[in-house]
Amino acid sequence: MMKVLYAEDEKQLSVAVTEILKMEGFTVTPVYDGEEALDKLDHDYFDAVVLDIMMPKKDGIEVLETMRQNGNHTCVLMLTAKATLDDRIAGLSTGADDYLAKPFAMKELVARLRSLIRRNSDYRHSIVKYANIELNSNSCELRSDKGSLRLNNPEAELLTFLVHNVDKTFTAQEINEEVWGGKESPEKAELYLYYLKNKLRQIHADVAVVIDGDDFALKEELS
Repeated sequence: MMKVLYAEDEKQLSVAVTEILKMEGFTVTPVYDGEEALDKLDHDYFDAVVLDIMMPKKDGIEVLETMRQNGNHTCVLMLTAKATLDDRIAGLSTGADDYLAKPFAMKELVARLRSLIRRNSDYRHSIVKYANIELNSNSCELRSDKGSLRLNNPEAELLTFLVHNVDKTFTAQEINEEVWGGKESPEKAELYLYYLKNKLRQIHADVAVVIDGDDFALKEELS
């Protein structure tokens, strides 16, 4: 079931759109101002957010800015009665994924939402998260809340494996077999482990490659 947060202050329009989206297979949570939208986003997960730009308390742009500042990358479709280029630029430059001007056809809204959710699902599958780190396995960019850097492909593959096996210990030989199918050498695997350990330290990650003799593990280490 696709979960959508629909932020729209025109209540009659909200009721009508919510009912149609439900008939199209969406689970819809309607809200009527920007502050309520942010509160729902803090306490629940959504596959997509539909934001009207003109809302009380906080407008759609302010909600979107707060979402992105908080690290919330849920796909966002902006709605506005003002079909001006400036509005489109404001929304897209703030981090909106798509834009639809009012009045809109429901078929177009449904089609765009499905497309956004599908794209966002593909994106999430490429993102590996643990503690305060996030790795984009497509770009090999590693981020924490205190910094970012780019890994090489073997380091990214190694970190992905370790995140999926947190707290489990492996020898360099086992890692070579598990991650690269034995194509590297245990010595090279050990070298990548030390490189990764240093890079996690550089971005002040709350996780670390812990070395105990010939054993290696990824563990959370809160500062």
